[in-house]
Amino acid sequence: MRLERLAAIGAFLALLAGCDLGSVLGRADHTASEAAKPRTDIGVISDYLETMRKLTQSDPAQQAEIFQSAREAADLTPTTANRLRYALALATPGHGGADAGAAQKLLSQLLASPELLLPPEQALAEVQLHEVEMRLVLTEENRRLQQEAARLERDRTAAAAKRLQAEIDENRRLRKQLEEAQAKLDAVTHIERGVIDRTPNGNHP
Repeated sequence: MRLERLAAIGAFLALLAGCDLGSVLGRADHTASEAAKPRTDIGVISDYLETMRKLTQSDPAQQAEIFQSAREAADLTPTTANRLRYALALATPGHGGADAGAAQKLLSQLLASPELLLPPEQALAEVQLHEVEMRLVLTEENRRLQQEAARLERDRTAAAAKRLQAEIDENRRLRKQLEEAQAKLDAVTHIERGVIDRTPNGNHP
């Protein structure tokens, strides 16, 4: 499913690039921005997608290495390309460094300056931001449902404990009544025996 999604994103971005790349390269005011993000062609999108693919298919050690490399590049050389690659790494689920909340924040920051992004990069960032936000919504809903289930379980446990305590109290009350009744019966029996003992020849008066 992840490979199919990446392939669909790649096809979409390639189509977008074919339509817009000429106009992007022709804009004179884009030259200054390029100094902050040295990218020359649409092939960089394939690099982003390849990074995401490796993060989903590699073994844990390779995943950690790929993620660490993306993070260090973003920290040491915070170009738009490096920051976007790191944001996409954060947004890619299935590895130890995945962090949807951090990905949402960084992708939002990048999209706040769309002039620094090539159109395909912007499209990719928007797609990933939408997916991350949906994932966060689902995670929050799952957390809420778990909390609600835990609350209901606590309520059921408390109700069961209350019923048990009520039964214990009722048993204690009944036992006390039985003991009191037994004590009265014993007292009556003792009195009757005393009367019998005082009657000559043990006969009733």
